[in-house]
Amino acid sequence: MKLILRGHHLLCLKGFQGYGYSKEFAQNMIEVNYLRKSENTTVCITDSPDDICKSCPNLKNGLCENELQNTRIVNMDREVLKKLDSSKEYNAIELFEKIDSIFNSKDSVSKICFNCIWHDKCLFYQKLSNNR
Repeated sequence: MKLILRGHHLLCLKGFQGYGYSKEFAQNMIEVNYLRKSENTTVCITDSPDDICKSCPNLKNGLCENELQNTRIVNMDREVLKKLDSSKEYNAIELFEKIDSIFNSKDSVSKICFNCIWHDKCLFYQKLSNNR
């Protein structure tokens, strides 16, 4: 299986616990989260709509909600992508192990997660916040 994932979604999947913008979005996120844990899954990373976005009610004409929000989301993606090779196709398990080693402190995700509306529910962000 091949997944296409936005940069910031690599972090979101680490902290996902069932919340979402809609029931369909949350169900899709559950499925993608399951697939990313398979040895047979590969991941291509991007800064544009991905396999998670396809079920998001905020995706309109290829943009996240509106131009300003979309710019904010793309900037979050690019902060993650600065640390990875976006031309490479990754084994999903190896990629998420790499994510754990790169993004291992609250400081390492501050530009990405701080203004996220989900950070108070995100297990990944909460774990990093508690490990100060």
